[in-house]
Amino acid sequence: MNAFLLYENSDRLGEHPYYDGKSIVQDLGLKALFLAAAKEVIYDKEVVKRIEKEDVYIQDTLRKIMMVPLETKEEMIYRQEIVRDSLKREDLMRELYGISGHVLQEWNKLGRGLKDKLSQSNPVTKLTSDIMVAHLFYDSLCRIRELLEEAGEDLQSKGLKGLRKRLGEEFSQERAAYVKKVLSDISFYIDGIDQEDEARDQVVKPRIVLECGLEDGLKFSSLKLQEVASQNTKFYRPGSTMDKLQDFKNSRIPDSFSTVKEVAISEQADQLEYAIVNYIMGNLGRFMRDFNGFFDALHMQTAFYVGAINLKHHMERFSLGYCFPTVCEQDRLAFRELKEFVMCLEQRVKAVGNTCDMKHKELLIVTGANQGGKSTFLRSIGIAQVMMQSGLMVTAEEFKSGLFPRLYMHFTRREDSAMNSGRLDEELSRMNKIVENLKETEGAAMLLLNESFATTTEKEGSVIAYDIIRALNEAGVKILTVTHLLSFAQRMYEQYREHSDSVVEFLSAERKADGTRTFHMIQHAPELTSFGLDLYEEIVEKTKATAG
Repeated sequence: MNAFLLYENSDRLGEHPYYDGKSIVQDLGLKALFLAAAKEVIYDKEVVKRIEKEDVYIQDTLRKIMMVPLETKEEMIYRQEIVRDSLKREDLMRELYGISGHVLQEWNKLGRGLKDKLSQSNPVTKLTSDIMVAHLFYDSLCRIRELLEEAGEDLQSKGLKGLRKRLGEEFSQERAAYVKKVLSDISFYIDGIDQEDEARDQVVKPRIVLECGLEDGLKFSSLKLQEVASQNTKFYRPGSTMDKLQDFKNSRIPDSFSTVKEVAISEQADQLEYAIVNYIMGNLGRFMRDFNGFFDALHMQTAFYVGAINLKHHMERFSLGYCFPTVCEQDRLAFRELKEFVMCLEQRVKAVGNTCDMKHKELLIVTGANQGGKSTFLRSIGIAQVMMQSGLMVTAEEFKSGLFPRLYMHFTRREDSAMNSGRLDEELSRMNKIVENLKETEGAAMLLLNESFATTTEKEGSVIAYDIIRALNEAGVKILTVTHLLSFAQRMYEQYREHSDSVVEFLSAERKADGTRTFHMIQHAPELTSFGLDLYEEIVEKTKATAG
């Protein structure tokens, strides 16, 4: 039985994760996103009451799944549909996650993964464990089937409707009835294992009907099993008058005998009981195999959708609109009121949205005032692209982009003690690895550059940036770059401004006449200054005010 809630025909993650997921997480600040996805928002009359402690499993699951991009429009739509159903029926997805988690937890307690050792050391213990696991599977599958059927027309996604259909076929009413009868018949074997004697007023006793002969030494021969069943009878304290009367009554029944006083028969009866129950459990072997991996898959996949639900509530906490992205041509990138989600989560601030529609563009160059929001703008696109390629909603009113399974980050890094060479060498080394990976792999590629090659002189950095970006762009890589290398930006502008069909877009961080930063990106030719004096004057004014 397959869950198929991440991909239409597979329970495994895709085979092509991002080349450098660690850099994507680090440069886009995705740890904060994973953490938020793991924290449920609790409401009281539509007002946030508290934020629950993170669920580490959901946190780890979001990291794993989001670092393996969807590669086709069909895959993205398939997953988006399930996210939509999850947002509509949060209770259903949370309960599926809870049920599957409970099964795995209890299964582990019963010695999952230790069956061979249990079989060798104590076959009775293994058999008991197998019966209890079968009960666990049966009860959980009944509840899951019930939940999916109750959801009815609320489920619109191919994924959840497919799960309901497969479960109805592979755990049909007939099969469920058969499993229930088998487990009921052999329930005597585990009766009382997890119950307190004083709390029980009923006891389950076996009824095993055999045809056999007795040879010398009271050994059974010519055994033939006629019937196995469990009977509920009144529980009497061992040794009590009623218990003795019950034993006497049983001893008078013609087709039964008591093994209590006959040690030889009693030992053989125990062995026979084990053999019979073990044989009957073998009839459930296929049932157990069919659902052996189902709960693992269901738990991991529903964890992703519970994470999506939690992210939606965190978006609402910060008044962030969201949408489901649409796939378009790879030479187009369009969005309306796109906001940087991670910054909102970390700094709890109201983000400024940006709107842009770049058609037939393969290279974006963003320049402008220092502290004008350029890097935030670039991260907002990167975060949205990763979320889109995971099937998630993004914090924008509208977002359109191509799919780029090969997504690369090249952000400037602070120098640290772990560096074995200068910062420029380190930047060039990372870029070389990206280029090597581009040569070895196939598929659409997007590269985000944030102030790259600014660790050397402006002149040298501009030359390096021009050569590398031109070469990669001509090789078909879509590039979005934020840069302070004004000579490079000006050179690119001069080269492309006369082209009516230019594939380059130039944006600039808006700065008003009085030096105010709006944090909006506007279409603008590169300027020959980053307005660093604005910041200098602001610092001086603050210092004077503090001193005064």
